[in-house]
Amino acid sequence: MSLAEYFQATEGIGVLATCDSNGNVDVAIYARPYVIDKKTIAFSMSERLSYRNIQSNLKAAYLFIERGEGHKGKRIYLTKVGEESDPQRITEIKAERPSTHKSTGVKKHLVYFTIDKIRPLSPSGSRPIG
Repeated sequence: MSLAEYFQATEGIGVLATCDSNGNVDVAIYARPYVIDKKTIAFSMSERLSYRNIQSNLKAAYLFIERGEGHKGKRIYLTKVGEESDPQRITEIKAERPSTHKSTGVKKHLVYFTIDKIRPLSPSGSRPIG
């Protein structure tokens, strides 16, 4: 199953971990990422702490915990590779799936990350990219 299929078919909760240039860590609940291709995902980010952190430290991690019994999910290690702030592009990509969150009027950015590594939620091994 591709990562795009996984996130389309799997319900759960996501957490994005970022860190500033001084090593101060932040974690925040985040929606499922937008899968751009096999090695690239994107998040719609408001100008808040996670976004500010990723400006000074390009590394992040996304933890996705599947709904249901047991400890299933994915740990995805990321490096920021770009961003855009075009409202039309953000609206287009957000239209790919319904949102439960209301627009807050805060400026949004579509932040792109390359996937460095994917590991299962439980420590039973890792999966190479490809």
